[in-house]
Amino acid sequence: MKNLATQNSRTALKRSALLVVPALTLAALAGCSSSDTGAASTAAGEWSYTDATGTTVTLDHTPERIASYTDYAVGLMSYGIDPVAIFGRFDVASDTRFDEFDITDTAVVGNSYGEIDLEALAEAAPDLIVTGIYPTDREGTLDTEGAYYGVADVEQQEQLEKIAPVVAIEVGGRGLDVIESLTALAEDLGADASTVAAAKAEFDAAAADLTAAGEESDVEVTQMYADADGIYVVKPQDEPETQLYSELGVTFTDLNPDTDYYWDIYSWENAAQMMTGDVLLVNNEGFQEADLLAQPTFASHPALAAGQVHDGWVGAALDYHSQAAHMEELATILRDSKKLG
Repeated sequence: MKNLATQNSRTALKRSALLVVPALTLAALAGCSSSDTGAASTAAGEWSYTDATGTTVTLDHTPERIASYTDYAVGLMSYGIDPVAIFGRFDVASDTRFDEFDITDTAVVGNSYGEIDLEALAEAAPDLIVTGIYPTDREGTLDTEGAYYGVADVEQQEQLEKIAPVVAIEVGGRGLDVIESLTALAEDLGADASTVAAAKAEFDAAAADLTAAGEESDVEVTQMYADADGIYVVKPQDEPETQLYSELGVTFTDLNPDTDYYWDIYSWENAAQMMTGDVLLVNNEGFQEADLLAQPTFASHPALAAGQVHDGWVGAALDYHSQAAHMEELATILRDSKKLG
């Protein structure tokens, strides 16, 4: 999910202009990746990779010491690629996505969006840094002049590039395309084919079960973030994970699909406008259930009254294994929830 902290200042400016912040599966879903990224041996021992921005990195060996933004580090680790350093948008120690992995020997060089300890990163001596890039609009436009996702600004990115080459995965469009892109990078970095195949089988089974759960349940799911300013509702077709789940049959709140990109934003005064969901998936970085109940204009939301609220929701890494686990969790939520109203 796109980071809110990096958008709050832009949110205030755009609100002042009366605008809104813009902030995968079965054979039927199979398709080619949306980008032409990939590695190729250009000579004996050489490793070459062209990322989502068209940047080509060529090294004299396959990278073995990887640093990565947490969203992609988890995916690489699920394929057996263990980073030497990771940085994220919130405290890594509280990031439940790492619960199944041992990161004792991994240098944590950033616990807040855009705050990277460059000295600690350099000490980890990576030979490649992996992060992402979000499109700026629904058409998939990439701002190749700006900083990559997870990086504070262009100046910081230039400092990263002095430590090691930086490559970006595109995080936009079809969720399956993003999964395939990250998987292809992991394979290029040496992931075992049997590990990938087992994860894909796990993913296909979970996708089929989520489709079945969607058919069994008619609930509407609201994926959201909230803070003192109001409520941000993910537009399901603009976030790869919710796009994937929508394609598999999950119904998400989508009140204004053709307006601004990525987020529908409601002030607390207008919060009643989005009380259509039967289930609330509440992002871990903002207000949680108790905070929502303290908002007079939102406390009467039917999902709050029914207890169909799931705090601490974190988007899964976009790899087969992580998505399989997340889909299983969502399928259980759908089956355990009821239509309200």
